[in-house]
Amino acid sequence: MVEQVQILLPKFPRGFHLITHLIEENLPPLPDKGILHVFIQHTSAGITLNENADPTVRTDFETVFNKLVPDGAAHYIHMFEGSDDMPAHIKSSLVGQSVTIPISNHRLNPGIWQGIYLCEFRNNGGRRRIVMTLLS
Repeated sequence: MVEQVQILLPKFPRGFHLITHLIEENLPPLPDKGILHVFIQHTSAGITLNENADPTVRTDFETVFNKLVPDGAAHYIHMFEGSDDMPAHIKSSLVGQSVTIPISNHRLNPGIWQGIYLCEFRNNGGRRRIVMTLLS
């Protein structure tokens, strides 16, 4: 069985934001076993699964990504949408647009310390669309 749910996230500031609770709140009842695929429909934001216990991880992610792919670098050609746009596309490609999480005993089973992150790479990215596909 395949079920699909689309949600529109609230606007988040630039950075790494735990959205596990928003994903879980919008899911239908989960099967005993299955897979949840979470996909973001944007090329300037990303989705990742990572450490959710220590909030300093989010700060470190932001720091490292901004050092690796700085805003407004002179070598960018695509600048039409602002100095943070091309770096956002590159960061999105590095992180990816989806995660797949197992379902066990009617619950998401990502691991003890893992959470689902929205990686907002734009200064004013706006609301982001998520498509969740549930396979059971």
